[in-house]
Amino acid sequence: MSDHDDAIAALKRLGLSSYEARVFVALQRIGRGSARDVDRVTEVPRSQVYGAAENLEERGLIDVQQSDPIQYRAVALDEARNRLRDRLDAAENRAFSYLETVRNELGSEEEAKEDIWTIEGRETITDRLVGLVGETEERVVFGTDGESLLSPALVASLADAAASGAQVVVVSANPAIHERFAAIDGVSTAAIDSAMEMGPSDRSGRVLIVDSDIVLVSVLGETAHTRTETAIWSANTGFASVFVGLFEEWLDEFLDD
Repeated sequence: MSDHDDAIAALKRLGLSSYEARVFVALQRIGRGSARDVDRVTEVPRSQVYGAAENLEERGLIDVQQSDPIQYRAVALDEARNRLRDRLDAAENRAFSYLETVRNELGSEEEAKEDIWTIEGRETITDRLVGLVGETEERVVFGTDGESLLSPALVASLADAAASGAQVVVVSANPAIHERFAAIDGVSTAAIDSAMEMGPSDRSGRVLIVDSDIVLVSVLGETAHTRTETAIWSANTGFASVFVGLFEEWLDEFLDD
């Protein structure tokens, strides 16, 4: 694909139609001109140039001179960039405002009916962990032995939870994990023996308990080319309550020992 095609594709992603994008690029090339002039340097039929130019004028991307023949001139690139960005931001805000509205219509009762959810991919799981930690009111327990699974964003979210007054406990058999939290006020660490881990060490991923009703557990896998991570999580369900209870009992027994 040529640079010209890349530019057309990018403008289309910013909300222009194929004809609008081609007319706009053509006017950037020739500076100003009539529909015939545009037709000569682009694949847009002359009959379609008028409609595309009218739409571009409405978007504030070109100026139109009512002469005979009508002349078109593209606005400066900085001005065009700002106007396209503003339109894109406005469209994004409208879309997510609507999505937030329809999501809220479900109400808290629907949220309570959610069961067990599966998440794939390390970054996606990390984002969910950070979000769940942000919901804590009383206590967070996080466990992992993998240094690569402890991202700066996750460390920061646990530190923020501790700073807000929540009890934060990090459980690991890896001394390097403990060192990451050594200088963070309010975060306590529990060193467990590898023999006490709740699964095969080569598959163990991450576990998170938030308060008494949210749980996330991940396991590691491997494809031909890369390591993978898959997690399940649940909130305000019987599964979450049972798992939290079992994990807390296991942890209390270990700490007592």
